[in-house]
Amino acid sequence: MSKVLRVSLVVATLLAILSVALVRWAGPDDDSAYIPPETLLTPEVRMLRAYLRINTSNPPGNETDGAKFLVAQLKEAGIEAEIIESSPGRGNVYARIRGSRDGEGLLLLHHIDVVPADPKLWSVPPFGGDVAMDRLYGRGALDMKGIGISHLIAFIEVAKSGRTPVRDIVFLATADEERGGREGIGWLVTHRPDIFRGISGAISEGGITEMNADKVRYFGVEVGSKQFIRTKLVSAARDELHRVRIALEPRFHPHDADRLVPGIREYFQRIAPHRITNGEIFRDPETAIARGSFWRLHRNYRTLAQNNLWAGGVWQSPDGSFSMDVVLQQLPDEDPKSAIERFRLSVAPVRVEVIDQTGVALLSSTGTELYRRIVKAVQGSYGRVDVGPYIFPYGTTDSRHLRQLGISAYGFFPFPVDFFQTESIHKQDEFIRLDRFRRGVRLLAGLVRDYAFQE
Repeated sequence: MSKVLRVSLVVATLLAILSVALVRWAGPDDDSAYIPPETLLTPEVRMLRAYLRINTSNPPGNETDGAKFLVAQLKEAGIEAEIIESSPGRGNVYARIRGSRDGEGLLLLHHIDVVPADPKLWSVPPFGGDVAMDRLYGRGALDMKGIGISHLIAFIEVAKSGRTPVRDIVFLATADEERGGREGIGWLVTHRPDIFRGISGAISEGGITEMNADKVRYFGVEVGSKQFIRTKLVSAARDELHRVRIALEPRFHPHDADRLVPGIREYFQRIAPHRITNGEIFRDPETAIARGSFWRLHRNYRTLAQNNLWAGGVWQSPDGSFSMDVVLQQLPDEDPKSAIERFRLSVAPVRVEVIDQTGVALLSSTGTELYRRIVKAVQGSYGRVDVGPYIFPYGTTDSRHLRQLGISAYGFFPFPVDFFQTESIHKQDEFIRLDRFRRGVRLLAGLVRDYAFQE
């Protein structure tokens, strides 16, 4: 998962989802202590373990080794697959099962690259695939090789069924997601548009699961994120940038909303029953805005109704000039050109350089056939758990590229991920619980099979 704002999913999840002040305490289902089940090294566990042992850290970016592993699994199942390198070592994997109906294809998307891991900070080797207490440790276990293996197994099962699916099913594993996707999906969209033809829906990373007493309470399906524009302010004088930063500070975490995008309103209303504070604001945010009480929400929620920004410190470049990084955090449907122009005027005469931008990516609808089948699959595995949307406040994923193509993209973990696991994402001792992983493999396989073959 990319670090567009250099804020990890761990922080976003901790502050926005798992804060004791915000998440409803439903009470434990029983008072028994958790006892890890017997560790079973099933075929899917062995496959994930082998994948985790391949160091695909980015930087430096060496995804082709991981791509070769994935292609070997597909070849063993009798499936043709293609390794597409955007540059030497930056491998992407593409395979497609043709269906009988055009225009309704499903894309299974995951990224091969992982963030670097310092062995000195880990209690086990980060690329060793160690197993203990029914946990599999390794960089990428959650972000996102565990999901990738779930996609791979589901794809192989459709291919080995011997039946022609109703809809195309596409397996795509990409490079460079952790650094913005320019060598991965961004490159593929430009140079291999054939991959995305006939695709109407996609499943990738980005969802959350809110849990209590080892039980899922809310299964969040990611439908989008804010839009980010990375800029650099340049001046000959340090003091000038300091003055600009002070002037920008009210826009870091403002109290008032700018406006509510419809999908964000739906998100607030769906999570309202799961919040013990400010539930009335989530249920009716427009009234809260009108009454001036919107400020009571935590900033991780307020930001979803705001065009705000964040500025770093002032630093000196080798040429003697001074610079400051500023990230504009825009609502999903904002015009980036207009936002950049307004920003330039607000900081003039300081020079603004645009480093990178994610662009307009509208939120995916919860009214699609694919979303309905995701809800069906989750509730078929976990019972009458509440399934609803989730929106990233401070990060984004490769799904934004798909949404810009008009593809409805959804991010979710097919297996529950609790607080202690989220603490390991992008940090030391990243791990996945194997009992949950095996169950998630079956959930996703059922979902893909359902979408592939049912009318």
